[in-house]
Amino acid sequence: MTALTLPPLSWAARRTRILGVVRRDFAALRRSPVRVFEILFWPTVELVLWGFVSAFLQAQRVPFAVSFLLGAVLLWQVLQKASNEISLAFLEDIWSRNLLNVQVSPLSSAEYLTGLVLFSLGKVALALAVLASMAFVLYGFGVSAIGIGLVPFMGVLLVLGWSLGLVSIAAVLRFGEKAQVIAWSLVFVVQPLAGIFYPIAVLPQPLRELAWFLPASHVFEGMRAVMAGGELPWDRLAWASVINVGYLAGALGLFAWALGRARRRGRLSRFGE
Repeated sequence: MTALTLPPLSWAARRTRILGVVRRDFAALRRSPVRVFEILFWPTVELVLWGFVSAFLQAQRVPFAVSFLLGAVLLWQVLQKASNEISLAFLEDIWSRNLLNVQVSPLSSAEYLTGLVLFSLGKVALALAVLASMAFVLYGFGVSAIGIGLVPFMGVLLVLGWSLGLVSIAAVLRFGEKAQVIAWSLVFVVQPLAGIFYPIAVLPQPLRELAWFLPASHVFEGMRAVMAGGELPWDRLAWASVINVGYLAGALGLFAWALGRARRRGRLSRFGE
């Protein structure tokens, strides 16, 4: 059976439509050397910059400097890329005036988002693989230093990043293209509270209380604990996962509300004008 003759609500038809989104975005990426360059350029700049900083701190006999900072850079890229790439994929539909075409196609919103998430996952994996290789070659840091915790740490950060990306998309749908700056900057709002390059203990008490409700803070605190020779903090990861589920549900609800409102007011046809 071809894609056209499959029952529209069958898993096979849904899978075909989801993979169609992935193939479409991959075709656009393949024909845009600038986008491929951008995927790797800024993460590489951050890795080199913080690598030199950590090398300096190590020379000053600051213990664990290289491992802590480079591990933080790699995990931070997972969060940043997961958030920015899904937002960027949506914005590219606006810039190419393709958003209305997507919305009137048989593609459901869930299938569209699933395709964006899968494609962003591929770009995160590519960037992380390149950065991990560079960290090992330039600074002798291997991701194995994080241990088995790397998998749940990355899982928590990916889900949080996708939630932030959905909030960014909802903001653009609600307030128009002028809100696209949120797509680039929202993930940086959580950066000070996440304790990426420093422990949460250095924050003022009110901010420490807020950090308790940010999944990323548990990831980076857990990373430092593991790399210092401690046990994997499963209790922290469990709490972070519970919060993540709530954030993802809220982000999906906000996206559905913003999309429904844009449809009712006929705003989808005006994007990209």
